[in-house]
Amino acid sequence: MNMQPVTFDLLLEQVPYSIRAVPYPFNNETRFRVRYNDSPEFVFAWDEEAEQFIAIGDEASTIPDEVEEAVAVRLLQIVTDGKGGLIED
Repeated sequence: MNMQPVTFDLLLEQVPYSIRAVPYPFNNETRFRVRYNDSPEFVFAWDEEAEQFIAIGDEASTIPDEVEEAVAVRLLQIVTDGKGGLIED
């Protein structure tokens, strides 16, 4: 997978969010360091049980739910090949 930073914009409930996601390898998976607007950095990791990316760590609960969900959807699109399969390195 390309490990270059990814940026995208979201508009959720009339609030604009500028997202920067930096992928990095962790064990055998890809995680993302994510910032939105002027937020601190959050780590998003794949959750097998939920079958989606989720924010992890102590500060994860401070992300608005709608932002976390929208970012998770976009991150999944980034790491899949469009057919639902994960892109291998």
